[in-house]
Amino acid sequence: MEISVDISMYPLQKDFEEPISVFINLLEKEEHVEVVRNELSTQIYGDYKVIMALLEKEMFSVFTEIPDSIFVLKFVGNNRRGIY
Repeated sequence: MEISVDISMYPLQKDFEEPISVFINLLEKEEHVEVVRNELSTQIYGDYKVIMALLEKEMFSVFTEIPDSIFVLKFVGNNRRGIY
């Protein structure tokens, strides 16, 4: 099953841009997931199980390093890439 996820990350610290960039770069390393960046959020598209494993791993890493972080995620039960 293909899904779409819209992700916003808010590290509650002064230097917030670098952790966001690091998180997105790590998502982009997964070759089976398509990552689209924009000014307000990041969208990822791909297989449900691959995306969920990737999010579990990378969000755990963020919470380990920056516990005062917030993630806002929106899930759609199909691949909405290119559909507006």
